[in-house]
Amino acid sequence: MPLAQTLRNHAFTNGLADAQIASLSSLATEVTFEDNEVILVDGEQSKSFYLLTSGSVAVELRTPRYVVCVQALEPGQVFGWSALLEHQDTLFQVRARERTTALRIDGAALKLQCRTDTHLGAEILQRTLQVVAGRVKATEIRFAEMCGVRV
Repeated sequence: MPLAQTLRNHAFTNGLADAQIASLSSLATEVTFEDNEVILVDGEQSKSFYLLTSGSVAVELRTPRYVVCVQALEPGQVFGWSALLEHQDTLFQVRARERTTALRIDGAALKLQCRTDTHLGAEILQRTLQVVAGRVKATEIRFAEMCGVRV
């Protein structure tokens, strides 16, 4: 399937104008990750934004003593949103739970495109804020569970 069609069908980009889809598809590359492959390492500089197209990943909070899965993501969801911020380290580790494919978009190129096309920028900002809010909620729920609070 052509990248433009994959983007048009993806939940994160669904409803964007054809010109916006074309713009994003020029920045996207399809990538594949194997089962248990670490895709993003917490604490490293964020560089890419990912749109899941198949498989699944675990968003993990990692410490020297343990790893906690904060949220499992499936096709239609995204990760790597911190790549859209200036000089932002990755906050969570992301690991493939199975063979997984995604569209990878360079964060710097996407930021530039969003500044050039302000309508696209506003859409990406709004959609990314929804992702961030979901990640905060998932973290809050996991933390409450760890503290013995019924959620």
